[in-house]
Amino acid sequence: MQDFATLIADKPQVIETVFISDLHLADTPATNDLEQAFLALLDNLATLPNLRQLFILGDWFETWLGDDVAETDTPKTWLNPIINKLQILTNNSCQIYIMHGNRDFLIGEKFCQKFGGKLIQEPFYLTLNNQKIRLEHGDALCTDDKKYQIFRKIIQNPITKKILLALPIKKREQIAKDLRQKSKTDNAKKSMQIMDVNEIAVKKALKNADILIHGHTHRPYEHLLENGKKRLVLGDWRMDKKEVNAVIAVGYDKGIELLTFTKIK
Repeated sequence: MQDFATLIADKPQVIETVFISDLHLADTPATNDLEQAFLALLDNLATLPNLRQLFILGDWFETWLGDDVAETDTPKTWLNPIINKLQILTNNSCQIYIMHGNRDFLIGEKFCQKFGGKLIQEPFYLTLNNQKIRLEHGDALCTDDKKYQIFRKIIQNPITKKILLALPIKKREQIAKDLRQKSKTDNAKKSMQIMDVNEIAVKKALKNADILIHGHTHRPYEHLLENGKKRLVLGDWRMDKKEVNAVIAVGYDKGIELLTFTKIK
């Protein structure tokens, strides 16, 4: 496996768009390597002369309890290097788009404004190389998991969000902890099939698009579908003993492809 700079060595001039998801960053020693890998990727992206768009398609953070939390001393110190490098991309005329995931759906405009980012709602459409691309986090496609879909509808309702953000930070932290534990317990009882996307949901999503790009499932793959359509699944950022591995997508003059890169510790 190669690092990102090596992977793109033969095509830095043509990369215009990059898609990533499921970094699950957190202010903990356990995820420090993920943060360093992300910062290294941002350094690499800053060298691309024609990069115009970076899409982060959800679960950028393991948990996001509100933009006000990011203003407290410890998170602010941890987040500053990330914000600074994203600002460099913005200054280089690269627009950064942020989409909510199931873990960081409380990210707001206030935080995105720190680096010139734009918060986008799913599904989000764009056109690359005369192909219509549909972007989403991916959890809404897992329609076989009916209990989760009910929970998702409730927890991501604007009224629920408003109530959550009005709670004291300590209370939000406890709720997030309880929800994570419940999610682990529930997922342990579910089949892998239930937690993957539903074929009918995918067909509906591609009705008015040529390519569907999403994350969430942690099952990176390029699915070739009927009528020449595609579903590109981005990977989660994974740590092992010596390296961080990630699967992202890049868009350039010949289309969009998945790239697997590694960051050695």
